[in-house]
Amino acid sequence: LRIDRDARPQVRRWPWGLLVAGVIVLGGIAVWQWWPGASLQVSVATARAPTSARQASVLDASGYVTARRQATVSAKRTGKVKVVLVEEGMAVNEGDVVAYLEDDTEAAQLALVEAQLGSGRAALKEIEAQLREAKRTLGRAEELAERRLASTADLDAARASVEALDARLAAGGEEVKVAQRNVALQRQLFSETVIRAPFSGIVIAKTAQPGEMISPVSAGGGFTRTGICTIVDMQSLEIEVDVNEAYIQRVQAGQRVTAVLDAYPDWRIPAEVIAIVPTADRQKATVRVRVGFLEKDDRVLPDMGVKVAFLDATATAADSAQPPTGVLIPTAAVQGHGSGSFAWVLKDSRVTRRDLRLGAELGDSIQVIDGLDAGERVVVAPPAGLREGVEVTVGI
Repeated sequence: LRIDRDARPQVRRWPWGLLVAGVIVLGGIAVWQWWPGASLQVSVATARAPTSARQASVLDASGYVTARRQATVSAKRTGKVKVVLVEEGMAVNEGDVVAYLEDDTEAAQLALVEAQLGSGRAALKEIEAQLREAKRTLGRAEELAERRLASTADLDAARASVEALDARLAAGGEEVKVAQRNVALQRQLFSETVIRAPFSGIVIAKTAQPGEMISPVSAGGGFTRTGICTIVDMQSLEIEVDVNEAYIQRVQAGQRVTAVLDAYPDWRIPAEVIAIVPTADRQKATVRVRVGFLEKDDRVLPDMGVKVAFLDATATAADSAQPPTGVLIPTAAVQGHGSGSFAWVLKDSRVTRRDLRLGAELGDSIQVIDGLDAGERVVVAPPAGLREGVEVTVGI
């Protein structure tokens, strides 16, 4: 081997055209982001006046509306559905009939035991008549025996006849009691073919149709229903909230709460803490809290999502009587912290930085005591590169 000293080293050529194009693209992006005349797309929200008196929130949480009284109405035994009298959304009262099961067999058995009861009572009357006759015969035998006109054997036979009939009468009486209880039992079985509402409420689900089999237990596979319908007591609706165990000390029974349904974000419902369930979920590190509505409304439905704000328990009546101050804006519109908090205010398609003095948080909103007026628009979740005087467009 030898080195060719006359050979020139090969120099790799750099794709200068690609490099220049990249620099131009990056420069264009930078100009678009930072040039005052560039247009960014943003989301905005309008500052609004609070609708209720000022009261601090010590904790915010999310939960669901639940019903304390909810039941799937079923039969006590297996049978075929004959008639269903309810539909979804129907109001029922306690004791109202919701369905009938086929009752031909129960009716026949009831008629049979009632006939047996009638037969037992007739036999009992016959024994009572025989006993009365036997007692009269015994009386005559005793008179004849006193006058020594009847033998001791005749007297003993008359007494034995009375005792035998007494025993038959007692047995007949017990048989009549058994027959009466059989009748009561069959009447109870017959009444079980009529399915009634256990309490007043609203039917939210109809799960059986005429001709289907129904059973109180899961049997027969997919061909057997376990319930006729589901009834909810709308007066028992409340909120269940899972509170992080690190903040459960901020919650106490009887504490006032403001609830906001996801379906009606502008409707604030007064509520209060019913109880703190005395156990924690080790998997989620939460404690379940029951919150009751102080005002009932037909718009509240089971399983609705709801956000709750636990209010400061130390708030006085004077605090609650103060008129609303400041405005409310989404928490996502606030930048910075504490005394350095600010928001981007949109005016004439350009944004301006506005320093804020903040108050209490309430759900997804926060109170601005000073720095904003009602009706002004603020940028929610400002994009990167937003600065004073930048022209923006409002996104959908």
